[in-house]
Amino acid sequence: MCTSVSVAIHPSQFPEAVRRDLLTSLRTRQVNHKFHYDSVKQTQKWLALHEAHSPARYDANCLKTYERAFAESISAIKARQIHVVGLGCGGGQKDAQLIQQLQALGKKVFYTPSDVSTAMTLVAREAMLKLMPAQHIFPFVCDLATANDLPTELFARSPQSAARLVTFFGMIPNFEPRQILPKLAELLRPNDALLFSANLAPGKNYAAGMEKILPQYDNPLTRDWLLAFLFDLGVAASDGQFHFSIETGGLGLKRFVATFNFRRARQITVSGETFSFARGESMRLFFSYRYTPKRVTKLLANHGFEVGGQWITTSEEEGVFLCRKG
Repeated sequence: MCTSVSVAIHPSQFPEAVRRDLLTSLRTRQVNHKFHYDSVKQTQKWLALHEAHSPARYDANCLKTYERAFAESISAIKARQIHVVGLGCGGGQKDAQLIQQLQALGKKVFYTPSDVSTAMTLVAREAMLKLMPAQHIFPFVCDLATANDLPTELFARSPQSAARLVTFFGMIPNFEPRQILPKLAELLRPNDALLFSANLAPGKNYAAGMEKILPQYDNPLTRDWLLAFLFDLGVAASDGQFHFSIETGGLGLKRFVATFNFRRARQITVSGETFSFARGESMRLFFSYRYTPKRVTKLLANHGFEVGGQWITTSEEEGVFLCRKG
């Protein structure tokens, strides 16, 4: 039987806000990452990429690292009711693994899958229906970068007595850390916790580690996913060339950057506004920071978090950090 689903959509993802952010992306030649998850087609492309290249999908040690991090993190939680909020929930696989462990301890769990993509939020909700009743799931679509009332909105539908366990898996690479970390800090009360994952550059040499994992980004599936944004606007593959590079950004952090370099002039018209791209001009489609464990813990401390535990994969490409308010 077909049933409807109630999804709360924050004003940061109302049509006018999305239109404004799209026009800003084109004016600045820097694409807001949310536009790579905007449609069902893009969501499916991202899920295919995730299946092929995410260590969480093919690296058994990565899965065990998360399992160990979850078990050790939740063992000290005394509350009987837990509200898990999955920020940037994606397909919800890691949140589901966490919730299964909470339920095994006899906890009553509520879940808010939250993503900038309505399609992705619904995918996570669907995955969670195997573990809990629909009335305990509160799908919430928002833009984390621009929403300023998250502490109120995210927890509006769960019991106030429930302890908060916020997850932020695989998201920090696509944000400027000084922009997003204060927002995460606002969500936590003294006894709440944040489970935070960071993509890492392996080895002792930061630059060499970046070069080693470049193929995880510079590959056909990533190109197909990122270029969908431009192609949907009318740009043709022959209009330019896709390029991946490594650059050093703010705070001395290194990141991968994807650009589309125009080989010929092209005009794009959106909402009655025309954008002209000259030959030789570039548009930044994407960036992804990579960290080291020491850089992560220092950054978190600078924003008022105490790191109570960290779990690093054998490959040194991913880490999970348990954080509380300092």
